[in-house]
This record gives sequence, structure tokens and C-alpha cells, in this order.
Amino acid sequence: MAKYFDVHPDNPQPRAIGQIVGLLRDDALIAYPTDSCYALGCRIGNAGGLERIREIRHLGNAHHFTLVCRDFAQLGQFVQISNAVFRLVKASTPGSYTFILPATREVPRRLLHPKKKTVGVRIPEHAVTQALLAELGEPLLSSTLLLPGQEEPATQGWEIKEELDHVVDAVIDSGECGTVPTTVVDLSEGTPEILRVGAGDPTRFE
Repeated sequence: MAKYFDVHPDNPQPRAIGQIVGLLRDDALIAYPTDSCYALGCRIGNAGGLERIREIRHLGNAHHFTLVCRDFAQLGQFVQISNAVFRLVKASTPGSYTFILPATREVPRRLLHPKKKTVGVRIPEHAVTQALLAELGEPLLSSTLLLPGQEEPATQGWEIKEELDHVVDAVIDSGECGTVPTTVVDLSEGTPEILRVGAGDPTRFE
């Protein structure tokens, strides 16, 4: 049965954040809110958590997972960024964008796109997510919480608790979350390619 945490959306309670991060360090898989929609997340080194996300979402090997980073400095440890790409990404973070970029050696091979050796990265603008990342001290390996057969992600923590009670270890409820996932921009070749139009304004990359 998943643990349920009611966390204030603007002023997250340090005790609750500490408990959730403790679970993450013990290789828990959590459902948590972001500035676009709910996501599934675990530590980067949690290989079992990665497979659980694949099972829950019915994902294939070519799916791009996302490293949700606290800030630009942390993001730069995990992806290779040219000067031109740096300016584009910097101007769009934090925000509702996921960027596909070549991964550095810091990223485990199992997280990479099998052919391109790329990974998704993003910096969210959500107080609860930022509090988790600050306490954890590393990115969260994440994927949008969109279940097979669903048109839109779930928006309410209690609904997610009911539906995923036996397949995740914790659910964070911070009030209603958005239903629109991030805008995904592939910058791995240097020229922006919009792979998915979502919550972030895509015009700056067109």
C-alpha cells in the first residue's frame, strides 16, 4: 500500500519532504506533482524503479526517460550542451519543457535512448518538486504519469493513490495538478526539433 503525503503546494513541510526523500533513497517509486502534470519518479540508480515505470506505463526500450533537475548546474552534469544550445535551454528554464540532449557518462546506459545515446532533461517550476530535488541532492528519474489507455494524466493525488496503491510506494498530494505534459524539444543535433507540443510555448524553438 502506497504512503500518502499531503504537502503544501507553496510551502512544502520539511518533515514530509524528508520522509519522502528517505523513501526515495531506499529505492521507492513515487507519484509526484510538477509544473505540468503528475509524474512517476525514482533515484537515477534505482534500476528496479525504472522497470516498474516501464511496466506501469507499458513503455518500450526507445522511450526517452527524463532527468528532472534542480537547476542548470545540475543539468549540465548529465548532458552535453554547446554554447548555442546553452542559451536556448537557459532562457527556457525553469519551465514546462523537456530537452533531449546527448548524455554524459554520468547517466547509466539503461536510461539512454538505445541508438541516439540521448536522455531527456528538465528543470521544473514547482515548489514541491524543487524541495524534493534540493533534499535528495540528485535528479529524479521521471516519466509522465499517463497510464495505458488514458487520454490525459490524472490530476488528483487521491485518485492516483486509489489507482496505483499497489504499484507505487508513495503518492504526494499538493492539490490539483495540470493535465498538459511538457513541450519536448530535441536539441541533440543542435537544431531544435519539436517532438511534442505541450505546456511550454513552442514558438521560441520554431
